Amino acid sequence: MSHNIVEKIWQQHVVQRQAGFPDVLAIDFALLHEVTSAQAFAELDRRGLPVHDPKRFLATIDHSIPTREDRHQVHDPQALKQMTALRENCQQHGIALCDVGSQKQGIVHVIGPELGLTQPGMTLVCGDSHTATHGAFGALAFGIGTSTLAHVMATGALLMNPPRVMQVQFNGQLPQGVYAKDMIMHLIAQIGVDGGTGLVLEYTGQAVRDLSMEQRMTLCNMSIECGAVAGLVAPDQTTFEYLQGRPHAPQGAEWDAAVKHWQTLVSDPGCRYDRSVTLDIGQLAPMVSWGTNPEQAIPINQSIPHAARDQADALNYVGMTVEQAVQGVPIDWAFVGSCTNGRIEDLRVVADILRHRVIDPRVTMYVVPGSEAVRQQAIDEGLDRIFQQAGAEFRQPGCSMCLGMNDDRVPVGARCISTTNRNFIGRQGTGSITHLASPATVAHSALAGYITHPISPMAQQEAS
Repeated sequence: MSHNIVEKIWQQHVVQRQAGFPDVLAIDFALLHEVTSAQAFAELDRRGLPVHDPKRFLATIDHSIPTREDRHQVHDPQALKQMTALRENCQQHGIALCDVGSQKQGIVHVIGPELGLTQPGMTLVCGDSHTATHGAFGALAFGIGTSTLAHVMATGALLMNPPRVMQVQFNGQLPQGVYAKDMIMHLIAQIGVDGGTGLVLEYTGQAVRDLSMEQRMTLCNMSIECGAVAGLVAPDQTTFEYLQGRPHAPQGAEWDAAVKHWQTLVSDPGCRYDRSVTLDIGQLAPMVSWGTNPEQAIPINQSIPHAARDQADALNYVGMTVEQAVQGVPIDWAFVGSCTNGRIEDLRVVADILRHRVIDPRVTMYVVPGSEAVRQQAIDEGLDRIFQQAGAEFRQPGCSMCLGMNDDRVPVGARCISTTNRNFIGRQGTGSITHLASPATVAHSALAGYITHPISPMAQQEAS
């Protein structure tokens, strides 16, 4: 029989199968952060259970950590409590912690890949909804709740039914100035926030194969925003080249054996999918969200559709109207960072746009690297000077302004164009307004003081 990649990974990890019950699925690796792990550790302590294999876990501090220069001074009592608890729990259970100043600290979905921990064919979990990011490597990676996390910590396995699989095929070649962020926003706008519910999405097609690993991570990262369990891309030479030589990647003969196995992790010709979607991105324009969920997004060269009149609550919240163009809407804040777009390639794109230019004085712009390693690389390449000369703040690593769980928050009533993954009401701070976009669109908008991109008709007219 022919199988898709998800079925292959699943079959290789089933510990026990019994009719009428979920499968017992082995979990290869789990990532932890300070917000969702405390309850799982508490459950282990309550039952007197040890972590079954501490080497299969890695923790980091990312959600609550301040990103200002004096980030060791944590003023929020709840954040300090979370960070302290993680440090104590990791020490007690012998789990490695990427703490502040370790040169390995960063957003959980950034450090896993850059350390070479995320590998093809793995089952990988984390108490975080954007764990699908790791699927870019051909891993089956998904977020779990704290009670399930406790099961994984105690047993190395969980109970789960085999997921259904949807093939998402992207055909064509990305136009200049358009990125993986635009691809995934386009998909979500087409199928809706529940279009992938209960499914694992396998991203296929030449457009996907042409993406770098960092772009593939962006693509997979937002799978959850259309309700999917996970998203993944079959591993290929691009994957292997990214992984080779990283600290936790196999070495020598083990590397050769690993690559030989990884090459089998592709969907067989004629395999079955539960659903298929095909999108042509050859004419895709940069995407921008206009409402209060990721489905409410349009190409920057279009106006809010008349059909959006049925979504009056979202329109009222963001202060926009049907048939209004998103191009030209004034902004107060611009944010580059998060597990979606906080990697070195994202920062390079932004630096190329900001070079020798200055952002609009009415705009506050944060550029927040996804890890200490990304930050150091940006400094080594001189990107930090470009950001600072342009008037942007280049900050310390963390989740930052992705969510209102630390010091970095958009003020009440202020409008932010952001590289993050969610534009929910108050996501970036109580009463804040968020427009999702790619790093390139965020950078161009910060310079102009309003939502824009050079390829949009209005921007071309103004330039002429």
